[in-house]
Amino acid sequence: MAINRIILNETSYFGFNARSVLTDEIKKRGFKKALVVSDKNLVENQLTKKVTSLLDENNLSYSIFSNIKPNPTVESIKEGVLFCKEINADYILAIGGGSSIDVAKAIGIIITNPEFSDVVSLEGLSNTKNKSLPIIALPTTAGTAAEVTINYVITDEQSVKKMVCVDPNDIPVLSIIDTELMSYMPSKLIAATGMDALTHAIEGYITKAAWSMTDMFHIEAIKIIFENLKDAVIEKKQSAIDKMGVAQYIAGMGFSNVGLGIVHSMAHSLGAFYDTPHGVANALLLPHVMEYNGVKVADRYREICEALNFDVNNLSNEEVIKLLVNKVKSLSIEVDIPQTLREIGANQEDIPSLAEKAFNDVCTGGNPRETSVEDIIKIYNDIF
Repeated sequence: MAINRIILNETSYFGFNARSVLTDEIKKRGFKKALVVSDKNLVENQLTKKVTSLLDENNLSYSIFSNIKPNPTVESIKEGVLFCKEINADYILAIGGGSSIDVAKAIGIIITNPEFSDVVSLEGLSNTKNKSLPIIALPTTAGTAAEVTINYVITDEQSVKKMVCVDPNDIPVLSIIDTELMSYMPSKLIAATGMDALTHAIEGYITKAAWSMTDMFHIEAIKIIFENLKDAVIEKKQSAIDKMGVAQYIAGMGFSNVGLGIVHSMAHSLGAFYDTPHGVANALLLPHVMEYNGVKVADRYREICEALNFDVNNLSNEEVIKLLVNKVKSLSIEVDIPQTLREIGANQEDIPSLAEKAFNDVCTGGNPRETSVEDIIKIYNDIF
């Protein structure tokens, strides 16, 4: 019998205005000075202030680091580490989407494991010895689940690739999923991050390492997302945004422990080459990779369809694959996700290089169907 491991974060709060618990938690933990990691747009739009104002009201000290790209870079991490040392922060407060939380994780790990200060040595299954500087994460998007995962992703601009870093020492000590913060996001971002969460749930459900506990998380996430994403995007219903906040988190509880597949491998290449937002890349690729993988996981697709109350009793495996792929594609179209690589500014002549980097990505090993550079080239070309 296989030995399965599950790692989850210590404490999380959920709900509208959940950030109200923040200052009590900071005081209880005895933290003195925060490095606030939040991207420039959130700072300029005053969303970061909705959290830092609580610190101001309680005379809690902090400094803000906001030099963060949508696909954060090695240089940005190095700059953040220096700033964290300068201000002598004893914890990190990450406010934002996956980019802000990923930057916080990398900074926190390097502060306590300075031998990894080159950043690039963190790629893959990390062997850091010490837990990160304590991180409190307040996600503003319902998608990446970075607040509950042991993963973070950094772009190595010199090598033109995304480094997937996997490290149990990086997990935040406290996560606050405040769905009021999520409600301020533009509809396009809600759509992209929601489809990112669906990608996590579907890839996590079919990955080679999937098992009963992670299946439970992924199936529930898939159901909630299918039921609520459109209302969250199109009508911005707060009740739907609340449910998306939970769905993306429980999908993160699953995939963080079993890995993903080539949707993510291929999306990482697009992000490294063109700075494509990660959720957009995943959403565009998902139905096409699902179709490619279907021959290996038709039984799993049938289970997903049954959970979604799609009638598959008299359908062949081929019909089940087609049904689920079409349902995912239809959802993607309804929330206005681009449907071709051309639409996101990709160049067809880059496809062989994109495919090679995708094939060598750490997520490829979890894909349920054994793949090749040539297979990945064909998928990219099919959706160009």
